[in-house]
Amino acid sequence: MSQDVTLPSALRDAFRREADTLDGIDRDVYLTNRRDPLEPIIGLGPRDAPVGFFGRDPGRQEVVHGAPFVGSGGQKVRAGLYKHLHGEALPDFDASLAVGQRYFWANTVPYKPTGNKAWSMAVKKRFQPLMAELLIAHWQGRTLITLGREAFLWFAIGQPREIKRELEAFWAREDRFEALHTTVLSLPDGRSAEFQLAPLPHPSPLNQTWYKRFPALLDARLAALESAP
Repeated sequence: MSQDVTLPSALRDAFRREADTLDGIDRDVYLTNRRDPLEPIIGLGPRDAPVGFFGRDPGRQEVVHGAPFVGSGGQKVRAGLYKHLHGEALPDFDASLAVGQRYFWANTVPYKPTGNKAWSMAVKKRFQPLMAELLIAHWQGRTLITLGREAFLWFAIGQPREIKRELEAFWAREDRFEALHTTVLSLPDGRSAEFQLAPLPHPSPLNQTWYKRFPALLDARLAALESAP
């Protein structure tokens, strides 16, 4: 693995400027836990990590620990990673943090919303160029396991109509949690990158339809990605 991704100061400052004028950040949770509400919560793993995880937005535990995907849903993902890599149950919270260090983690908007309600499309569009910059220019991996519908369809933001239709049609497929979808993400200056999306359901305990099936789906995803040429 190469050195870890570091958030460039210009990009970090851009995130902070957008957050400074953003209504809806759960500032009470940040302040209660002595966390800066303007600091983006992104899991900057190894620059050449071949697989990343892309979710909706941080929750309370992510603010508490200053790291993404460490709440109940994120622990479901990390437990699956640990079981896949070590063949046994996740022993403790520290192990969940350690196992995540070999992956890249990001969300559509890297700030906790009040009430854990999903950010509006207007807010996601506002942060999309910054997150796209991070994915294209500062992470060398190109395979993302997206968690939930909103994370997957984030890749339709700013895309031509036919690309949006392709993404929506893929999400409607019954085999969407086994198949792969490839799409191109572009920046205003012309830079672009092709990403391989491997969607999974959101791992929230509230997602009763898929919660119990999530570990098996994740394990199958990881196995398939590892065996791909």
